[in-house]
Amino acid sequence: MAPDPQKLLDWYDRHRRVLPWRAPAGVTPDPYAVWLSEVMLQQTTVPAVKPYYEGFLARWPRVEDLAEAPTEEVMRAWAGLGYYSRARNLHACAKVVASQHGGRFPSDEAGLRALPGIGPYTAAAIASIAFGQRAVVVDGNVERVITRLHVIDTPLPAAKPLIREAADALTPQLRPGDFAQAMMDLGATICSPRRPACALCPFRGACKAARAGDQERYPLKAPKTERPARAGAAFYARRADGMVLVRTRPPKGLLGGMTEFPGTEWKTGFRLGSADDHAPLPGDWKRVRDKVEHVFTHFALTLSIFRAELPKSTRAPEGARFVREDQLGQEALPSVMVKVWQAATGGGKD
Repeated sequence: MAPDPQKLLDWYDRHRRVLPWRAPAGVTPDPYAVWLSEVMLQQTTVPAVKPYYEGFLARWPRVEDLAEAPTEEVMRAWAGLGYYSRARNLHACAKVVASQHGGRFPSDEAGLRALPGIGPYTAAAIASIAFGQRAVVVDGNVERVITRLHVIDTPLPAAKPLIREAADALTPQLRPGDFAQAMMDLGATICSPRRPACALCPFRGACKAARAGDQERYPLKAPKTERPARAGAAFYARRADGMVLVRTRPPKGLLGGMTEFPGTEWKTGFRLGSADDHAPLPGDWKRVRDKVEHVFTHFALTLSIFRAELPKSTRAPEGARFVREDQLGQEALPSVMVKVWQAATGGGKD
């Protein structure tokens, strides 16, 4: 028995999730809201995205508003959501849409993919959900549903072309946006990674993995390679008047445009004994007992933290600035720097 898209759509009409970026049934979706949510949801969970999405939409209700916002303000609003290149691309895309497209997003995949930061998945999702175009939308939830329906034994990521082909064959001409969201909802609520609720699934009669009782085996994934370990030091310089030294990272690269506490290079084979040579200012630097552990996509980082109390008259070195300690929360601090702040102000000292 082949899976029937209409059964999924009927299920979706009864059980669709209520999400802040999802238009109610019968209401035309706002392409700006769809684009904003899809960019935020890349490699991030729905609960984590909700407050950021609502905050962005309240502050910048139109794409033109976002385009006119200062980059620093956008990065501050994004801080904590991770994968910061998305924020830079989001802002760049808003500027292009506002300046070159009159504030209107292209309605087709090709036009959408020409915009900064929009890849194949995001273009398909926007074209389908916002404009009703038939497009093949495959995220992690859809991959799980498809591999189970068809018992695709090729491990990810090599299985992606097979999954897309099967998803293409299943995607209907009518209501493609609802179908795409229905597949996402199915994977998020029924076809879960562990203990899927197969008895409630609209595809239960057509799922080969469920018939074999082997649904949790899919999708297969290639063995993960071990992340290399890097290390470094960060310096928390606090003046007597409650000002703390920070600097802005270069606009491109890891954590580009974000605020950080001065520190050393992050590298394999870092020697802690050499950390003092990299202190941003002369001072009585004391190492904080607690280290910071943080995992990035391609490496694991360990930071040793040094703290010094400096005179009120201390001037910031070139490329750095002093900000009020009680206003650090308003800076565009990435998660790893929030950890540094917490360790420097709450940890014991050696």
